[in-house]
Amino acid sequence: MDRAVDIPEAALMGWLILLALAAGAVVLALALRFPRPLWTMLGAALALGGVGYAWQVRPTLMAAAPQPRPDPLRDDDAIADLRNQLIGRFGEQAQMFIAADALSRSGDKRTAVKIMLGAVGGAPTSVPYWTELGNVLFAHDGYQMSPAAQFAFRRARRLGPNDPTPFFFEGLAWMRAGDFRKARLLWGLALQKSPADATYRPAIEQRVILLDQAIRMMER
Repeated sequence: MDRAVDIPEAALMGWLILLALAAGAVVLALALRFPRPLWTMLGAALALGGVGYAWQVRPTLMAAAPQPRPDPLRDDDAIADLRNQLIGRFGEQAQMFIAADALSRSGDKRTAVKIMLGAVGGAPTSVPYWTELGNVLFAHDGYQMSPAAQFAFRRARRLGPNDPTPFFFEGLAWMRAGDFRKARLLWGLALQKSPADATYRPAIEQRVILLDQAIRMMER
């Protein structure tokens, strides 16, 4: 049964402001008589801005001074929360991910890879371990889908063909690498494999919708 989703007032105001800014950008572009090629770039920028806002907005939190982020592509809180829902917040696997993430975010990506290589060596059929190995290899290799990262994600998908976790995170890596179509394919599969009553399903579904919008904007 479909359930209605309550939208916090702060979130609604945030979206209204975002739409107002987008409308202002369109009006300015019309006034300046942007050439056709620039309209495509503008549309893509607005769509990606909406995707970024949806991922990172947390309207119920208190305002706080911005903190420096040494790595602009690292997982944000929303992605970390989603991963916790997919694989759990506690246990040996979660602790391994926390350690690997902390090292990767601090710049020691090589050690993060070594930790996850040791993890998959000790549990070679673990879908979460192979997925996280793909994540840290992707970061280690300059946020590109290197053959090593692709192998790890592919291994995770083969071990867990009905688990949405590897499909979602490989899709996230492809999106960050700039291949939105591969990301869309994998996120679509992740959504299909998510149970209807799973707590994480709405978050995956929202990202699929936003990515579709971004792809459409770039194709205009």
